[in-house]
Amino acid sequence: MSYNIMSSKAEDFINEEEILETLEYAEAHKNDKALIESILNKAAECNGLNHRDAAVLLCCDIPEMNKKIEDLAKEIKLKFYGNRIVLFAPLYLSNYCINGCTYCPYHGTNKHIPRKKLTQDEIRREVIALQDMGHKRLAIESGEDPKNNPLEYILESINTIYSIKHKNGAIRRVNVNIAATTVEEYTKLKNAGIGTYILFQETYNKKRYEQLHPTGPKSNYAYHTEAMDRAMDGGIDDVGCGVLYGLGTYKYEFVGQLMHAEHLEAAKGCGPHTISVPRLRAADGIDPNAFPDGIDDETFAKIVACIRIAVPYTGMIVSTRESQKSRERVLALGVSQISGGSRTSVGGYCEEERPEDTTQFDVSDRRTLDEVLKWLMEMNYVPSFCTACYRAGRTGDRFMSLVKSGQIANCCHPNALMTLKEYLEDYASPETKKVGNALIQKELLTIPNPLVRSRCEQYLKEEVNGKRDFRF
Repeated sequence: MSYNIMSSKAEDFINEEEILETLEYAEAHKNDKALIESILNKAAECNGLNHRDAAVLLCCDIPEMNKKIEDLAKEIKLKFYGNRIVLFAPLYLSNYCINGCTYCPYHGTNKHIPRKKLTQDEIRREVIALQDMGHKRLAIESGEDPKNNPLEYILESINTIYSIKHKNGAIRRVNVNIAATTVEEYTKLKNAGIGTYILFQETYNKKRYEQLHPTGPKSNYAYHTEAMDRAMDGGIDDVGCGVLYGLGTYKYEFVGQLMHAEHLEAAKGCGPHTISVPRLRAADGIDPNAFPDGIDDETFAKIVACIRIAVPYTGMIVSTRESQKSRERVLALGVSQISGGSRTSVGGYCEEERPEDTTQFDVSDRRTLDEVLKWLMEMNYVPSFCTACYRAGRTGDRFMSLVKSGQIANCCHPNALMTLKEYLEDYASPETKKVGNALIQKELLTIPNPLVRSRCEQYLKEEVNGKRDFRF
């Protein structure tokens, strides 16, 4: 089989021979300063890079050029996403699972972990707790178990989440991270009003994938890898990809991830809305040291920088798997979304003191959402709870064209300020409110369009008087 970016078959668009040739090429040119300079000059045009050029940057061994790679990543991040950081929280619905993933405590043969599935009443309580924290955007998570977690349960849960309006709270975007499924079921998810469909590949190395997934529906590499094609065929505009760094060699995964993004862009007309960069973490019965391909913080930061350069228009996500220090480093290099105040156990938001016996992974950043927001603002980032593009139909290629044109500054930035103001009025501590109000006044001056700026100022005043949910 040869590499075919347009093919619908996983082993064609994630072609191992192409990955190995790319890595060989990158290794041979990792000290080729002239070539690396030319790649950086091309990348500075902000049209992205192909996987082969990006791999050369990842493998680069020249300290001076690595500094230029970081500087360019920061420049591209600011150009397209500014200083806005979108906030979200995961909501774990169920840890019932029939798969045999060797790196996840939810695997079906784990007899130590208590199994739990939230009822709709329990979901309501979890959502109210999340709204009382200030969250507007959730990513729901569930193990794969057709008996306990059928799609009907997921659809009912989405409807429940959207229906809850507690005080001034509302969940305005529900992203969904569930197992690969059929075109027909993706259409049902689309019709339920989901935001992004998220599915981590875990590893693009087919042989390694089959070792890590010995049993269960997820053991089918092709079906899993081709899921994003089916999701987009089912009408879902925004898809979110990612690998779990530490399961396979990071250079192989990096190239595979970019090839997947290139395939979606070429075959479906739009690349991934987001790319997540999780690293393997400890969990019940899971020791990261048992996996030989873990990566250190420097390598992690370089991966983030190179992804940002290669796919400048794609959102990048890090979760509370990463420490405060690690997240601080990669925010500047390309990350545009983070989770905050997260619980990775089923029912964890209502029962904060419960033993963490249903967690999927250990959380490294345990700060409250308020602490995370204050930290971001003190570094001159604008925390955003904006969901306007999704609700206005600016999704898929329509969102990408907005980013590429630069018009994002006239809608996303004022929307970020207005959703931040909602948080400050309804949920913030006095210290966070003081920092936030000062930041808003400063950031208003950066809105390019004077009419938009004026309207934003008026909406902010109305928010002080109790009105909510303004958006451009």
